[in-house]
Amino acid sequence: MARQVVGGPLIVSSVTDADALLVNVWNAAELVQDWMAKQSGDPFEMLRRMKFESVGFHPIEGHALNIVEQLNQTWTFCAALTAARQLLVLHPDVGGLRLAPGADACQALDIMSVSEGCVGAKIFAAVTPQNNRKLAKDLLKMSARPEEYRYVFYVSPLQGQQAPLSV
Repeated sequence: MARQVVGGPLIVSSVTDADALLVNVWNAAELVQDWMAKQSGDPFEMLRRMKFESVGFHPIEGHALNIVEQLNQTWTFCAALTAARQLLVLHPDVGGLRLAPGADACQALDIMSVSEGCVGAKIFAAVTPQNNRKLAKDLLKMSARPEEYRYVFYVSPLQGQQAPLSV
């Protein structure tokens, strides 16, 4: 079962873990969809609340967030969990994966194998992978990494991607 290290990354040990966490992401999206469906009145007021109030939900932990942050977190976690699924299929013997998508600069990678030095990955979600040269920058960064297997995964609707289940 997936577990979170206090103040640290999420540990995903199996495809089943990744699938269960994707269900959490879906459930959080469903909650905010319900909230939005109940809104009426001034559209600027609704947008203000979406941006500045904690009316949304963290896609994994479930705590309150503003909806703008939920949007960003949702697609980042979709990319990370879908990538983790694929990595666990490709590398079943790495002891699981540490996921810290969008981590600060101290965390060098978004995904790392529990067995050090085996697998490392950067992930992102963007309208196009060329936005801000993100794909090129991540490929360059990964080319200099010491892990035996290095990857860049992304979710982008302009690259034939449909939903959180394809990377």
